[in-house]
Amino acid sequence: MRIIDSPSPNFNDRRFPVDMLVLHYTGMKTGPSALERMCDPKAEVSSHYMVEENGDVFQLVDESMRAWHAGRSSWFGDTDLNSRSVGIEIVNRGHNIPLPGGELQPYFRAQIESVIELSKSILDRHKIPQNRVVGHSDIAPERKDDPGEHFPWEELSERGVGFWPVRPDETAFPSVAPQGEGIKLGETSERVAELQSLLAQIGYAVEADGTYDKFLGIVITAFQRRWNQSSVTGLADPMTVELIRRVAELAGASSR
Repeated sequence: MRIIDSPSPNFNDRRFPVDMLVLHYTGMKTGPSALERMCDPKAEVSSHYMVEENGDVFQLVDESMRAWHAGRSSWFGDTDLNSRSVGIEIVNRGHNIPLPGGELQPYFRAQIESVIELSKSILDRHKIPQNRVVGHSDIAPERKDDPGEHFPWEELSERGVGFWPVRPDETAFPSVAPQGEGIKLGETSERVAELQSLLAQIGYAVEADGTYDKFLGIVITAFQRRWNQSSVTGLADPMTVELIRRVAELAGASSR
């Protein structure tokens, strides 16, 4: 992994020790254009690192300083996540600039290898627990989609970055709710409150008020982008509900 210094002026002092890692995609056509923007003082945005398609790593901000990558966000009730996190931007066109035909641009093998190596070194340096390894869409689900459902979270977990649940049997927990089953938008019930509580245990900024409103659907979409990537619908189908249970259990275990 090659690390290239590319200092950005866009940083300030931290208010808290580092205890989170946030992964992003750049959402721009090229790495150089993303790097230029993150080094432009007028843009008021930056990250600690950017990983190019060929695996080269650019360091923009020292880890001791507060880079400007998370924005308005929350995890386990914490805010000002810029002060608590190290941010990695991964060069990828993302949802706003899809490939011809509408497909999301795949991540590159060399890129993912560098992301894993860099992430593991950050986790080790700062003793970051696995339940505080997040995507931008986890901490800001109303605003962000990155690093997206095409990001290989499962592989990262297998290699020591984050965690991944054992997937249930599709016959017992289908991804499409049978007629009359599943939790529906607008429903107010104890089972909705239980689902909200489980999402909060994972870290999402959800209150257990028992109402399946638009915001809950947005949070479920963010959950699916990470842990149920083949079914990003925002619907609480049986498979998604069971995965939420399993991830909540893993999140609790990884904090100990």
